[in-house]
Amino acid sequence: MVEKLLRSHASVRKYKDYTLTKEEVSALVETAQHAASSHFVQAYSVIWVTDIAKKEELGKLSQNPKQFETAGAALLLCADFHRLQVAGKLHHTEIEIDTTENVLVGAVDVALFAQNLVIAAEAKGFGICFIGGVRNAPAEISQLVDLPEGVFPLFGITLGVPDQQNEVKPRLPVAAVLHENSYDSAKYESLLTEYDRTMEEYYASRGSNQKVANWTQQMAEFLESPRRPHIREFLASKGFHMK
Repeated sequence: MVEKLLRSHASVRKYKDYTLTKEEVSALVETAQHAASSHFVQAYSVIWVTDIAKKEELGKLSQNPKQFETAGAALLLCADFHRLQVAGKLHHTEIEIDTTENVLVGAVDVALFAQNLVIAAEAKGFGICFIGGVRNAPAEISQLVDLPEGVFPLFGITLGVPDQQNEVKPRLPVAAVLHENSYDSAKYESLLTEYDRTMEEYYASRGSNQKVANWTQQMAEFLESPRRPHIREFLASKGFHMK
């Protein structure tokens, strides 16, 4: 049952007219909190954006307004070391947050927490969509929801009752991501060529937004130039100089 649920994931971008209750959102967050956490620091916080004006602005700033229009709940997932600084002060200790390791710890903690939340939501019949576009305007979004130093947004999650369900995208072959004992790059050319054919068939036959494309072509175009170069400066403004 769990395996079937995990294999059925597809992003949902249009939701029915249903707003999640505080009890529903709280239950999902509580379940998500049981994810693993490095040294149990639990370096994450969630901003549940219920204010209509803020929700609309979040959509605009993340360059994903349509994702938020019908969402039954809009969540902003943040790495949070401010709470840990407060914990340190309770013991008259200054917490050193300004390290590259802490940025990684925060990002991993948030990702593990978010995946738990997503699985819990989908198990209840809700649909979700991750909004990485939050990183298009992290400073403005931080100001919008009053994020203090030591806290930075990583991505958003919209969720609700699906009104339109997309097909599941074929993933890379297991052989392309599973290596035994040592990393093997020699297999990629044949495996990726095979995967491109699979993706071409998927894009040509799916129910909506059909197109002529494959995976390697999209990755080449997507990663040809550096993305979001402002992130380093933004993290420094939040107290993370990547020491």
